[in-house]
Amino acid sequence: MANTTSAKKATRKIARRTVINKSRRTQMRGAVRNVEDAIKRGDRDAAVKAMARAEPELMRAAQRNIVHKNNASRKVSRLSHAIAKLGK
Repeated sequence: MANTTSAKKATRKIARRTVINKSRRTQMRGAVRNVEDAIKRGDRDAAVKAMARAEPELMRAAQRNIVHKNNASRKVSRLSHAIAKLGK
């Protein structure tokens, strides 16, 4: 347990940020899930629309250090590739 005043404050701050970051991570995962579901169904139009929402979510999460920048870029790349395969 934290002993100093500053350590106690840091603990409170971490708890507040954790709640916010969990919310943002959930929102990001939901957006990605929508794209993956559309790809699984083979619905290219829905996948493109869902991707237009998911890509900014992923990159925003990367900017806010919720996920690593390379992780977000890799996810965007893989989803884009999967959508492109649907068009063929």
